Amino acid sequence: MTDPILTLADLRLLATAGGAAPSVCNSQPWRFRPAPDLRGLLVYSDPGRAVPVSDPDGRALHLSVGAAVFNLRTAARHLGRHVSVRLRPDPAEPRLCAALDLSAPSPADGPDLPDLYAAIPHRHSSRQPFTNRDVPEAVTGELIEAAAAEGVVLTVLEEAGVRRVLALTAEAEERIAEDVARQAETRSWLRLEAPASDGIPAAALGPLDHDARVPMRSFTGRPPQPAMPAQRFEALPQVAVISTDADRPADWLRAGQAMERAWLLATVRGIRANVLHQAVEWPDTRWRLRDPAGGPGHVQLVMRLGYGPPGAPTSRRPVEEILDLSGYQRISGEV
Repeated sequence: MTDPILTLADLRLLATAGGAAPSVCNSQPWRFRPAPDLRGLLVYSDPGRAVPVSDPDGRALHLSVGAAVFNLRTAARHLGRHVSVRLRPDPAEPRLCAALDLSAPSPADGPDLPDLYAAIPHRHSSRQPFTNRDVPEAVTGELIEAAAAEGVVLTVLEEAGVRRVLALTAEAEERIAEDVARQAETRSWLRLEAPASDGIPAAALGPLDHDARVPMRSFTGRPPQPAMPAQRFEALPQVAVISTDADRPADWLRAGQAMERAWLLATVRGIRANVLHQAVEWPDTRWRLRDPAGGPGHVQLVMRLGYGPPGAPTSRRPVEEILDLSGYQRISGEV
């Protein structure tokens, strides 16, 4: 049995969910368009919302779009539809990141998953100090399984690995702080005063670590402007890395889906997270993030996990800006 075409209400619900995904600098570099048969959705990257100095190869852009793809899949499941995804389906159109076929209903014996759709509006980056309480092994096991379901490896690091990754992150953060072009690019996404539909508001910045153990990113430069009091962070944060076997745009999209699947599940379980992206931005520190004993995997993401404040919400672009409905009314007859 084939489901009817997607209604305007369906498309708006899908776009709202997709648009709530995390993205580098909250740039929201995606656009959605109904498939020609109105039973699917096409997902495009928006290069006009890229951060080319920090992300010259588009890795972070694709991770962001991948997270949006997973939110779309979650919302489609909420609508009772099965989703079939093709990543980068047309080599001649590199901006087309994914094609989602929503023409079939979800099977009655679908996977028994928590309601991740309900977690979408509650998933925020928390750049605040976490407590020293460890995330239980049962929960980290769930996060590992969530990433594996997307064909990606999530590894929760032991102490030596945490210290190695934090040292590389601190090294990369120092290099970023000395890079005038990167600093200017980051500042262009700050929204410290007037409300905006994108970018990083002051409430989401978070403090630096008083003891310099956790190398949090300073989005406003060093010293941070406006200055905010440093706070003491957890003595040894829990850190996870997300890795792929290959290192192509399709792998970045898979890593973004795995990140969002794990992040939403963590939100359901009361776990906070934020991304420590600095070391991924430099080719040499990105390569050194990998565990030499673990083989030639490619680390795409570093996540800090723990218990603490939920993090401040960030603004989202209106659906009208990210959902292209040109031609929809002509094809569907819906007004």
